[in-house]
Amino acid sequence: MALIHSFEKSGNFLFKYRGQIPVIIFLGALPFVYFMPSGIQKYLSSSDSGFIMILVSVFAFLVSFAGVCIRAYTIGTTPHGTSGRNRDKQVAKQLNTKGIYSMVRHPLYLGNYLMWAGVLLYTFNLPLFLIISLVYWLYYERIMFTEERYLERQFGDEYLNWSLQVPAFIPKFAQYQKGEIPFSFKSVLRREYSGIFALVLGFTTVDYLRALNLSNYTATSMEWWRPSLFLLIIFLVLMLVLRTLKHHTHLLDKEPNRD
Repeated sequence: MALIHSFEKSGNFLFKYRGQIPVIIFLGALPFVYFMPSGIQKYLSSSDSGFIMILVSVFAFLVSFAGVCIRAYTIGTTPHGTSGRNRDKQVAKQLNTKGIYSMVRHPLYLGNYLMWAGVLLYTFNLPLFLIISLVYWLYYERIMFTEERYLERQFGDEYLNWSLQVPAFIPKFAQYQKGEIPFSFKSVLRREYSGIFALVLGFTTVDYLRALNLSNYTATSMEWWRPSLFLLIIFLVLMLVLRTLKHHTHLLDKEPNRD
């Protein structure tokens, strides 16, 4: 099998399971959070680490929030049947070139990475952040390659001309062109509640593992009712409410040309 076909085949597989594979990667990284290197543990437990911990934590939250905003804007302004809204297989009736797609070719994957990069930064484990970032890049690179091969076959020169002007992963803000479809908050609520809950769950898990580590793995000396747990409960309730509204009412019904 030629290398280009091998890349495309593996990319199609990764595309199909792109919702599950990042979770597996995150679960695989948890032992490294729990058994944090002793040097980092010693620093985090020192008296002068408070300000740095707060600074890094806030930065981590902002990185993840940026990812959420990118995903929300993309989903809220992208119509049905276009690149970027497909789930189980490659589907594109038209090519997105306006809105966020005028700045970056793969905004959803950029948003995904930033969401989980914030969680990784929150571990205070730089080697782990760099290793997982590399894994994510290799993972998403195959998926992006496969998607772009499909779009090239679908749209030919239209796609090639657009791809020459728009970067794949790092946005070029100066060339933003406003899209024709107004933002739909309803569409975001219908599609993103589970992903946001997973993000909050990730932060909460890291918070508890880090706290347990700093308590020298002694459950009796650890404060179990932490703020992250209350936040997780709030988002769990919100997720269940939105899921109920989606499946049992018409409040979040699909809008024309949206989903």
